[in-house]
Amino acid sequence: MKKFRPQPGFAVQAFRFALDPNVTQDAALRSHCGAARAAYNWAVGWVEASWWQRRAEESYGVAEEQLTKWRPWSLPVLRKAFNETKHTDPRFAAWWEENSKEAYSTGLANASAAFDNYAKSKRGKRRGRAMGMPRFRSKRKARLSCRFTTGTIRVDTDGRHVTLPRLGTVRTHECTVKLLDRVQAATARILSATVRHERGRWFVSFQAEVKRDLERVARPDVAVGIDLGVKTLAVMADSTGEIRQVPNLGHYDTARRQLRRASRIVSRRQGPDRRTGRQPSKRWEKANAQRNKVHHRVANLRADALHKLTTSVAAEYGTVVVEDLNVAGMLRNRRLARRIADAGFGEIRRQLTYKTRRRHATRLVVADRWYPSSKTCSGCGAVKAKLPLHVRSYECDACGLVIDRDDNAALNLAALATACVTGTGVAGDQDTAPAVSKPRGADQKTRATRTRRETVTGRAGGATLPQQRQTEARDRTQAEPLTLW
Repeated sequence: MKKFRPQPGFAVQAFRFALDPNVTQDAALRSHCGAARAAYNWAVGWVEASWWQRRAEESYGVAEEQLTKWRPWSLPVLRKAFNETKHTDPRFAAWWEENSKEAYSTGLANASAAFDNYAKSKRGKRRGRAMGMPRFRSKRKARLSCRFTTGTIRVDTDGRHVTLPRLGTVRTHECTVKLLDRVQAATARILSATVRHERGRWFVSFQAEVKRDLERVARPDVAVGIDLGVKTLAVMADSTGEIRQVPNLGHYDTARRQLRRASRIVSRRQGPDRRTGRQPSKRWEKANAQRNKVHHRVANLRADALHKLTTSVAAEYGTVVVEDLNVAGMLRNRRLARRIADAGFGEIRRQLTYKTRRRHATRLVVADRWYPSSKTCSGCGAVKAKLPLHVRSYECDACGLVIDRDDNAALNLAALATACVTGTGVAGDQDTAPAVSKPRGADQKTRATRTRRETVTGRAGGATLPQQRQTEARDRTQAEPLTLW
């Protein structure tokens, strides 16, 4: 299918609002999301049935030309096959008319996308980790979600209600003026609406085509380097030498006492047991809802703080330099995993990526993952061979500079913006600088296999060459030190 492209001067933006449905509307929302899950499972079983049939026929020695034909998984084919089946299939015949056709179309579209991702991953045309075959979605674990693309989809003029197909008018928990004003001014057009149940309540997200005018930043000629951390969430150093620190509020650590108490209460109630079929008691459901409420509040506070941080950065500086952190690898450290996850390093990078590009056209420079921002002296450019994590103060052996470790890293990142433009830096942004050698002298690829341990000389894990020991034993200076001025 053709991918939607907005007209020039417009951008696709989502507007999300919390809903307050009544009992009848809540049941209808759950029914629509359940219908989407049922249609998804049907599509997965219908397509894979031909695969298993062909495998069985091949085991019997059936010729290639006589094997069962592959069933395609494109959305038009799935829709046509489902419309022919829903009238006679006992799984749908009794209740499929109770929901909007958009609910079933949501499940079929998700199944088609899942098979496309699997096929592209199998052929090596999809980035990221390998995708497996689509699996059936469990009624107990599946996320409640449904998308509407046709029918009556609008924001009511009172600013407190929305209208969706087959669901009618639903009251919103918050005001919808930010979308209503754009629609009435003809600067926005609603394309679709998605309802989803998460964090204990229902949300509706309107996908709209919005007229987008780039906003000028407050300081377009100033570059800022952002060093993320656990004790201090972000240390920002700009090209003028100013250093600012954003404290890490630690929302999860603050709520751990409440969570311990709430979890203790839940453990003392009669919970569900799938092995014996025991249903949870009313007191367990009430206690579990209270515990989930604490989790939801922590998530909301974290999201609010990160959005305020990234919005202020994108609206102030003309160039933003961030690090390419291996967050997934950092989370394997059991001593720091909880604090790193609470800080939201990956979410900060994601929000800066789209806010700098779509709202302000700010230049975002991503420093290479192997760039030694903490080991490099921001004054003379000397690079330390070793700098343990517990050492929080940077002391340069070449020029005698003593500075905080995070401040030094932020200054180096800020200087990287100028070096990236001149072609002498090591930024990983392919749009702003050509590929250059790394000052650290290390290969970008991580060693996939471990060295043998049965070597007779050298350190444990493999032999060490004399020149390698000599390189790691002393500091070295970059060929072209990075400067701020």
